[in-house]
Parts: sequence; structure tokens; C-alpha cells
Amino acid sequence: MNYSDTSIAASVTAPFLSLENVRKTYPGVVALDGFSMEVRPGEVIGLVGENGAGKSTLMKILGGVTTPDSGTITVDGTAHDRLSVEASLGSGIAFVHQELNLFENLDVAANIYFGREPLRAGPLKLVDRAKLRTMVAPLLKRVGANFSADTQVATLSLAQQQMVEIAKALSIEARLVILDEPTSSLPLAETDKLLDVIKALKADGISVIFISHRLHEVERVADRVVVLRDGMLAGTLGKHDIGHDQMVKLMIGRMLKEREKASEAARAPGAIALAAKAIRTPAYPGRPVDLDVRRGEILGLAGLVGSGRTELARVFFGIDSKLGGTLELDGKPLALASAADAVAHGIFLVPEDRKLTGILLDLSIAQNISLPNLPAHARRSLVSSSAETATAEKQKKDLGIKAPSVQTRTGTLSGGNQQKVVLGKWLAMNPKVMILDEPTRGIDIGAKAEIYGLMRALADAGVAVLMISSDMEEVIGVSDRIAVMHEGQISGILDKDRFSQENVLLLAVGKQPK
Repeated sequence: MNYSDTSIAASVTAPFLSLENVRKTYPGVVALDGFSMEVRPGEVIGLVGENGAGKSTLMKILGGVTTPDSGTITVDGTAHDRLSVEASLGSGIAFVHQELNLFENLDVAANIYFGREPLRAGPLKLVDRAKLRTMVAPLLKRVGANFSADTQVATLSLAQQQMVEIAKALSIEARLVILDEPTSSLPLAETDKLLDVIKALKADGISVIFISHRLHEVERVADRVVVLRDGMLAGTLGKHDIGHDQMVKLMIGRMLKEREKASEAARAPGAIALAAKAIRTPAYPGRPVDLDVRRGEILGLAGLVGSGRTELARVFFGIDSKLGGTLELDGKPLALASAADAVAHGIFLVPEDRKLTGILLDLSIAQNISLPNLPAHARRSLVSSSAETATAEKQKKDLGIKAPSVQTRTGTLSGGNQQKVVLGKWLAMNPKVMILDEPTRGIDIGAKAEIYGLMRALADAGVAVLMISSDMEEVIGVSDRIAVMHEGQISGILDKDRFSQENVLLLAVGKQPK
């Protein structure tokens, strides 16, 4: 049977996976509360919900990592009260996690069949490379890969690495592939490739659970959307009912207004705060950049991966030295020898990878917020815990950081609350220029709206905000102006009346909009 027509498939086939009244509790927390859903062969299910809604717990149960307290899990007609890891794999359930599980120093073939390689006959038991290539080739073809079995994984883009993970799932004859935030780090072109792979899996009769905070992508590929809220099934949307507003309303119980506010008519910006004049970065030494960010505006910085956006931000924050050109702050020359110099001048960076470079996960909220400005929290050269706590309590209240206390370990917080901690440590120091690199990556829809509101509040307070983002809807919906980079240079700047995906994409590939 051809399962590419899901409406036909759904009407004549039994579910491959069915969960009924699944419940899971932890001390003081109900993670899943009588949750039920089903997935049919060749069906793409969009699974959405805010962080903390229960998605991670559900995935752990399906993967056999966590045991539910009660409920029934039926896989291919066989009922279970729990799944083991072995039973999950043996049933054909495969995962592609947000954090990819690949060995970059090995080639594609070795990654796909790691530990299961075909061996030559003989006492040495050497890997049969010829047979391995033959086994891998059809898998790569099925995922639309444009690389070979011998390609080193370290040379692949993120989207290509995800194709390897999906090919690995196909190698165990997966019947259900669960993709956890697969596009969160991908630019638009790479995202399109991955969504095409999902459609190809569906056409082959393979079921897909697509977990994503990017609701417009869920709209593009999902046959049904299952919405989790507070551990319960908030609702299910059929193909013709799927829409951004409907998903948001089910996820958080209300309609969001923040994006609409962010999309109002362009504001009149203030004076130039940060100006780059013929700046040459180490990444693109021969391509000078001219750019200014004004007080009271959110300047969106768009472009494809590798266009030089993050590299420019690193120069603005003093991490990398410019190779030429001049920087000015409030009309005066600015020399930055380090990030400490930038901080001293009121220029702050919220980095792309908050967990690696934005916060220290093992420290408390209070410790993270006070860390950049320890002298302000010191008494007789020792950090005052009362001063540290007072500053953190103010930021917790102002930013709406959801945590039991400011002594809570930062690593236990959701992505949105971790991002608020990163913002909080800088807001406590009265910024002049705030640079945010992919500020809402991996953050749920409710937390995104709060981050947008904080950015707008900063701009309204006269701060110059530079937002780097690969999310087209975000760039267009939040920015007052959009600067687009192509191969290390600014290819164009769009005012509000020229905002469109087409114009941004044209500039991103080095062409001028009409």
C-alpha cells in the first residue's frame, strides 16, 4: 500500500503506536497526567507544547528510559505497561535527538552501522568495507543525501549530520522516527532539505513524530498536531485545522499579542549608538562591513549560516580583534582589546550557545547574575551573599524567571528561563548596546513572547538592540530594521515597509530585491 496519502492510510490502518491514560509523576510534579495519543503508519504527528509540558517525559517513556506509573503503551498491536530500551528499539522506534549522537572523526558508514559492521571471513574479523558501502548507499539515497558513505562526518553540515542520524534509524528498519527539535539550529535552506526528508519517510509508510517550537514548520509537514499542556492532552488538530493561532491557544490557553505588538509601525530610532566603519573581521578579512545600530531600535541581522553574522558580533564584543576599520560608541572612537573592555563600555552579548558560553550551569541563578560584576556585590573584597541575592531577586522578578529561588542551580531551569538568566546578568549593569545571537533558539512559544517583550522594553528604554536570528518569522516580526549579510558583508538594509521573506532571502544570497 502507498501510505503517501495519509487520509486514506489513516482510515484503513490500525495505529502503529497507541498510548492510553499514561501517567508519570515525580516528587511534587505530575509530568504526564492521563495522556493518550496514537500514531498511524505513514503519518506525521506534530508534537508541540511549552517547555515543561511533558514532551521530554513522553519521549523517555517511548524510548524505554523512563517507566510510567500507569497506562498502556501499544506498539504494533502488542500492549505493554512499560517499554524497555531493547523493546523500544526492537519495535522499530528510533530517535534523532537535538544533541546529535555521532562520531565526527569517523566516516558516514561507520557511524550508521557502528557496532554492527559486516565482517570479513577469517580470524582477524576485519570490517568488510565494500559490503558496508553497499549497505549504506540505499539508506543515503532514501534520505536524499548528497554525500557518500566515505565522507567524514566532521565535514558535514548540521542538516547533513541529521540525515546520517535518520539513515541510522532506517538501518534498524525503523517504523517510527521521533525527531526532537531537528531544525532548531538550521538556516532556512537546510531546514527545507530536512522537511523534504520527513515527507520522504512518510511516503515510505514510516511514521514520524516531529517535535518543534517552530510552529510554521509543523504546519508545513504535520498531518495532525498533538498539543501537550501541563502533562495533559490539550487538544488534537486535524490537517485542515492546523494553524499558528490554534496551536498557540491550545499550548498556553490564550492568544499571544506580543508578536503583534512587535510588528507595529516602525519606531523613530534615536542617535547612533554603535557604528562599524569598514570593519574587517578575521573570518572575512577582505570584506569590510559598514553598519550602525541606533538607540531605541531592534536591528535584525539576517543571513545564511557562514555569512559572518556571529563573527561580526564577536568583534563588537571584543572577543575577536578587528583587522581593520573603526568602531564608534556614541560618536567616539572605541578600542576593544577584550570582552571585558566591551562590558566596561556597556556593550553586552547574549551568545548563540547559552549553555556553553552564556551561563555556568552548575552555579545558582544569583551567582550567574552577579558574576560579570563581582565588585558591585563585594564587601571588604569578599562577595556579599545578601547583595548578590538582592540583585538576583530583582532580576528574577523583573524578567519573570520561573524558579523556586535565586539559589536554584541554573542547569535545572528550562531553556527560556536560562536565557532570562543570561539577560539578567547584563540588565543589572545598565546596557547601552545589547547583542543577542539566536536569542530564542530551543525556547518554547510562551518564553519566546516574553523574550520579545524584554527586547522591546530594552529598545523602549533607549538601548540599541542587535538581534542575530535565522528564524525568518522572528526577524520580520520583531525588528525595526533588517540588515542582511552575505559572505562577510552587509548586502542590504531593509526598512519596515520593505520587509518580506523574499527580500531577505534575495539579499542573503547576494542579490538585490526589486
